[in-house]
Amino acid sequence: MKSIEGNFDNKEVDELLNKHFIELRSVSPEGSAHVLDIEGLKDPSIKFWSLWENNQLIGCGALKFLDKNHGEFKSIRIADKFRKKGNGIKIIKHLIEKAKKLNIKKISLETGAGIFFKPARKLFDLCGFKKCKPFAHYKEDVNSVYMSLLITK
Repeated sequence: MKSIEGNFDNKEVDELLNKHFIELRSVSPEGSAHVLDIEGLKDPSIKFWSLWENNQLIGCGALKFLDKNHGEFKSIRIADKFRKKGNGIKIIKHLIEKAKKLNIKKISLETGAGIFFKPARKLFDLCGFKKCKPFAHYKEDVNSVYMSLLITK
């Protein structure tokens, strides 16, 4: 699996992210959608990677620096043809390795509380994330689940 940092100009990456934004906004109640668009992902506090196998886009994910030791996962998405094949875990593990190299000690995330987000919550559970209180700018929201993972080297 090869990862490329940035790569927003790639047509496949652009299509995957746009599908991600449209779908998440369609299933998230107003005021509870926290997905970033491409311009949001270009913020200097965020590192974004697309992951490839044999020149096919598997998926993508981003790490936002909340402070020098605390990061937040954003925009983790698996391309449809690579779903249900263990690629979600591969991408999360890849992002955790990137976070370690960047000296991140804790990774947090926000995901939806609804049925649509159940596979994502299960995936994060499998990767060792535990439910936590809202962090950074987030507030208690019945439509959100907050999770975090302490990283050891």
